[in-house]
Amino acid sequence: MRFGQLGFDRFRVSAVSDGGSGGYGGSGGRGEGSGGDGGAGSSDGGGGNKSLLSWYLALLAKYPVTIKALTSALLTLIGDLICQLVIDQVPSLDQKRTFLFTLLGLVLVGPTLHFWYLYLSKLVPLPGASGAFLRLLLDQFLFSPIFIGVFLATLVTLEGRPSQAIPKLQQEWFSAVLANWKLWIPFQFLNFRFVPQQFQVLAANFIALIWNVFLSFIAHKEILQK
Repeated sequence: MRFGQLGFDRFRVSAVSDGGSGGYGGSGGRGEGSGGDGGAGSSDGGGGNKSLLSWYLALLAKYPVTIKALTSALLTLIGDLICQLVIDQVPSLDQKRTFLFTLLGLVLVGPTLHFWYLYLSKLVPLPGASGAFLRLLLDQFLFSPIFIGVFLATLVTLEGRPSQAIPKLQQEWFSAVLANWKLWIPFQFLNFRFVPQQFQVLAANFIALIWNVFLSFIAHKEILQK
């Protein structure tokens, strides 16, 4: 079975809607208690986890773009390491590949998706299923295909293979977009519809790690000569 058939997506980030804290794991759109309240329940067994989440959300509220970028970098780093060690089973790590893949997570993925979701939440402020459906359409059928293409072309160029950017897109772009739709259309609808906005990114990050493994895989597949 081809790895691309599993249907994974790119790194998804939600952002602040109306003056909230914003965030990668906690955008503050509707979440009045997105940060501090989470750590209040330290009396139960999960208090430590709640305190950690509260700390993360507090940083997110103060430095939304920076924290999202760092989270994106961490997930792209782990994704590429898993791809190299588990999928490709390389004898030794390609450190340059990991560095560039992580760099794009830091400077391209995190910041871009922050501002996209910020804009999307303002563009379609409708509540309920209708609003979630409209945001999903714009996200998946307008933004996703463009962003996947930009990411792949940029990565190939940074790796010193600019002449392979177009062949890479011709070979991998459409299958990547299809994989994107298979996972993220159902997930993002549920995410937009039922998950409080301050936790939308936190939910998406679990799926995003899988996507980064897939993205690293297709980005570094050998281009077939026709």
